[in-house]
Amino acid sequence: VLQQVLKDGSEYGVKSELFSAVPRKKALIEFSSPNIAKKFHVGHLRSTLIGNFIANLKIALGHEVTRINYLGDWGMQFGLLGVGFQRFGNKEKLESSPLQHLFEVYVQINKAAEDENTKKLAKDFFRKLEEHDEQTMSLWKQFRDFSIEEYTRIYKRLGVHFDEYSGESFYQEKSQEVLKMLEDKGLLQKTREGTGIVDLSEEKDLSTFSTVMRSDGTSLYITRQFLIISFRDLAAAIDRMSKQSWDAMIYVTDKGQSSHFQHLFQILKLMGYDWSERCQHVSFGRVQGMKTRRGEVIFLEDVLNEVRSRMLQNMASAKTTKEMEDPVEVAEKVGLAALIIQDFRGLLASDYQFSWDRALQSRGDTGVFLQYTHARLHSLEQMHGSEQLTDVNVVCLQEPEALSVLQHLLRYDEVLYRSSQDLQPKHIVSFLLTLSHLAAVAHKTLPVRGSDPEQAQVRTVL
Repeated sequence: VLQQVLKDGSEYGVKSELFSAVPRKKALIEFSSPNIAKKFHVGHLRSTLIGNFIANLKIALGHEVTRINYLGDWGMQFGLLGVGFQRFGNKEKLESSPLQHLFEVYVQINKAAEDENTKKLAKDFFRKLEEHDEQTMSLWKQFRDFSIEEYTRIYKRLGVHFDEYSGESFYQEKSQEVLKMLEDKGLLQKTREGTGIVDLSEEKDLSTFSTVMRSDGTSLYITRQFLIISFRDLAAAIDRMSKQSWDAMIYVTDKGQSSHFQHLFQILKLMGYDWSERCQHVSFGRVQGMKTRRGEVIFLEDVLNEVRSRMLQNMASAKTTKEMEDPVEVAEKVGLAALIIQDFRGLLASDYQFSWDRALQSRGDTGVFLQYTHARLHSLEQMHGSEQLTDVNVVCLQEPEALSVLQHLLRYDEVLYRSSQDLQPKHIVSFLLTLSHLAAVAHKTLPVRGSDPEQAQVRTVL
């Protein structure tokens, strides 16, 4: 085990025979997907962390991955937002803090949205958008570009990046082609009220159907909560497949949208796309109780700032904290680990109650404890030299504490394999937490300093 770990380095476990028969595939993962001008809620945070984990895992195992952020950047609310910006907007604020400013504008205009004149103006604005009116498009494009710029900066703090920012706006024209395909294949039916539906029932008795078109003929703006499939979603899936022929397309959203994706995949199958069976929805539960000191979480940045400030406070009051060059950066990194581990400890589909105190504890099964173990091992390496120690005398390692660590390391490939099969991070998290506890025991009972050179050397390697 020791020699294998030294030889494979960070690829230990990944090079295991377990994976030798697994074909390398192309996967597309859609995650995070916030709505421009609306709150970036905790659901988006979970989607971001989980989607990023799945992408990292697949890349580590040699698959080709494209990460897509599919923004809510189209629909009637942009009519309202456009009118709101003309009324309450400020160019400088839009450039300096777009998400905050657009959200404030949206809240303000929503209060006035009951007014018939405002409704009419919003409809006109959105109609102009759909007709690609130059001035209207230019304002919408600014909303989108500035928002993506700010998102990119915030995602960077999380260690997350995207290969592509896509959005519902991309599939405007293509959604008309989807409508025509549904009609040509005889899949689109009209109800008495004129609403467009697709029958999903096996008996063809409309016991299960999906609504795809309003009675006024407009394609539905995607409200994924209400079993409503927009042509844009269908168009996006078809377009991605035709351009890049993926082996797997994975959508990461909360479990409230499970039926939506079930229907989406069913309609694709009815349209004759057999690859719809390779589409997958990875769902997750809801998080309760994540509030900042200032109240409810509105933006992702609120969460990141909160975790950093609380961690800084904990570090300042802990006796073991050492002098460091950049405590703020350390607080951010350790705090993020705490956030991620708290989120990944259970089954993804489970709802859980978030607690800042529990997440940021330095003892127990937390991200802080993982970082603490990592730091201790690093300082051991610094003190006792970390040059490649290949010809060590492993016979010296007889102690049960040493064998426990090695036996545990031996299981790593199985744990990775399980995670790769069900896409649940909890297997890896619980493996790492146990490893950290075993390392803490070994650290105490098998000192490097003060033992004879041969023993010191093999313990350092361990």
